[in-house]
Amino acid sequence: RIHPTLDLKEAVADADLIIEAAPENVELKKSLYREVEKFAKKDALIGSNTSSISITELASATRRPEKFCGMHFFNPPQLMKLIEIIRGVKTSDETINAIVDVTKRMGKEPVVVKKDCPGFVVTRVLLPALNEAMFIAWEDIATPEDIDKAIKLGLNWPMGPFTLLDYLGLDTILAITEVFQ
Repeated sequence: RIHPTLDLKEAVADADLIIEAAPENVELKKSLYREVEKFAKKDALIGSNTSSISITELASATRRPEKFCGMHFFNPPQLMKLIEIIRGVKTSDETINAIVDVTKRMGKEPVVVKKDCPGFVVTRVLLPALNEAMFIAWEDIATPEDIDKAIKLGLNWPMGPFTLLDYLGLDTILAITEVFQ
């Protein structure tokens, strides 16, 4: 049921839910929302797949902040069950409830983040752990390979922090870290 298009109007004009997954760049995302606003139905909900940027700030680029929330999928989305649903300052209960329902119908597990904060839940816990792994390697305490092995076996992570950093991309991690700062 997926029909690729490069035409934004065609992509959003009849959508009840629009999920943005642009890179972690506030101005890029806001610019995209301003374009979406030109073509989207007035009652369409908008979810941002950001992993760190303020939902309230992103929603401010729209005329519908009450219909805007975070909808943070995890990689790889076809395998990962979690979706963090993040409330902005003006996000309505109706929007949160609708997104929780959509999440469940997708076969995913929702976690509602009640308050907009950098990194939400998972990224807020994960980023310091990834940074610490890099410090351990930088201080020559252990090799990246042994750090990965220790975390996989000791914390039962499916992959070590360096494998995860490679998978997520250091550009994405840097963008998230800058949001935290």
